[in-house]
Amino acid sequence: MVGVMRPIRVVALTPGGIQLARRLCRTLTGAVCWLPASRAALGEPAFANLRAVFAEAWSEGYSLVCIMAAGIVVRHLAPFLQGKDRDPAVVVLDEGGRFAISLLSGHLGGANELARRVAEAVGATPVITTATEVQGLPALDLLAEKAGLVIENLAAVKEVSMALLSGRPVRLVDPEGRLAAALAPYRQLFQREDDVDAARHGDPLPTVYVGWEERPWPLGWLRLRPRNLIAGIGCHRGTPAPEILDFIETIFRQAGLSLLSLKALATVAAKKDEPGLQEAARRLKVELLWFTAAELENIPVPHPSAQAARHVGTKSVSEAAALRAGLGRLLVPKRKGTNLTVAVAQAAWPSSASAPEPRTF
Repeated sequence: MVGVMRPIRVVALTPGGIQLARRLCRTLTGAVCWLPASRAALGEPAFANLRAVFAEAWSEGYSLVCIMAAGIVVRHLAPFLQGKDRDPAVVVLDEGGRFAISLLSGHLGGANELARRVAEAVGATPVITTATEVQGLPALDLLAEKAGLVIENLAAVKEVSMALLSGRPVRLVDPEGRLAAALAPYRQLFQREDDVDAARHGDPLPTVYVGWEERPWPLGWLRLRPRNLIAGIGCHRGTPAPEILDFIETIFRQAGLSLLSLKALATVAAKKDEPGLQEAARRLKVELLWFTAAELENIPVPHPSAQAARHVGTKSVSEAAALRAGLGRLLVPKRKGTNLTVAVAQAAWPSSASAPEPRTF
């Protein structure tokens, strides 16, 4: 993914290609030569057959620079293709070091940028063929990744990009301005509307929505989710993960919140070792943050509890932990389940420099 430096493997077959590969690996940060076993020097990673190279690249997430004919690369990578959000970057470099071709996963995989880096390292010409790059238009999937936004419906990127390429208007619904800086050079291409419901009931334009709200979405809306919601949780001892997950999902659904915007679970120190909470965080792929009772005690909350104060030393767990973790506003006040309470807060944005240092499981 963008923002994550993948290991780079430079693969070559012929003596000339191997010489160029070694030269490239001396100058390209993060690159390691990967050569045929019969030609690899002592200590260099080696392979027995080219198919194994592509199989390992897909399983381990390597970016590939292949110094060989593009046809060879295409035939070998074809069986492994999964999708533009999962395939690694593949760049083809000719043996003469003249052209570095971004072949696969130009945007999300980072092949376009890798092709430029390879070209700079060996004095080649980068060859970029993605339409938005060629036309000087914003690559929304790439901008979303750089802004830390989760792309909910990747297929909609194509529809919005086609509208931009065709010169048709595209609506931008971005109430917090999370893409404002990135899209400033392209302001004339977008119709800004920050009222979500007004946009939903307006003209049926291709639309980019940036936010955590959940609605019945019109067709053609690209939904980009910020990770900015904190679920504060208090629970009885032994509450199982499925119960916690079901309750969180129910609350998010009822409140019109996207689970893709969930950033973390937050709780009090006394509950940080609860297996159900830890497992719920793992399944949701978010952090589990915790604070001491003293850190939560003075957080103003709408629903303090004398029972919580007796058991864990603070008058609020779910509301106080959610607010303390995000320094933002409470979206969903405390809801009570059979064995747990959950509250949801929106984290402040831009992030405050005075944000607390939560403990992370």
